[in-house]
Amino acid sequence: MGQLKILLVLYANKYLLELINEGNSMKTKSTAILLCFFGGGIGIHKFYLGQNVAGILYLLFFWTFIPALIAFVEFFVLIVMSDSEFNTKYNLGIASAGGPISAKDATSALADLKNLFDSGVITAEEYEEKRQNLLKSL
Repeated sequence: MGQLKILLVLYANKYLLELINEGNSMKTKSTAILLCFFGGGIGIHKFYLGQNVAGILYLLFFWTFIPALIAFVEFFVLIVMSDSEFNTKYNLGIASAGGPISAKDATSALADLKNLFDSGVITAEEYEEKRQNLLKSL
């Protein structure tokens, strides 16, 4: 019965993240904060932020309430984190769409994206979407 609960939580978590990420691969700070507050104890925010191993660990140990305590601290860390720091950490360094970036920064970010694509960390679709976002922000 316990395994069934874990499978149901995993499926619900995956379904929720598909709804959240539908058509938008750029992660937002506000979404991460809300997910951390409401689903941090079971690791929903970790899956959203691309930290799948940590998300699985949260799911495996949620019954101990240790992940909930950690998520409580992470909630405040996310609140005080600047947008640029959030984007650097969770959006592969791509600046927010709020303002233009320098050509030097864009060139560096494009080179980093290309390296990630070549090493297989991101898919061709992710690479192209992030490349287009970078070029639009110039």
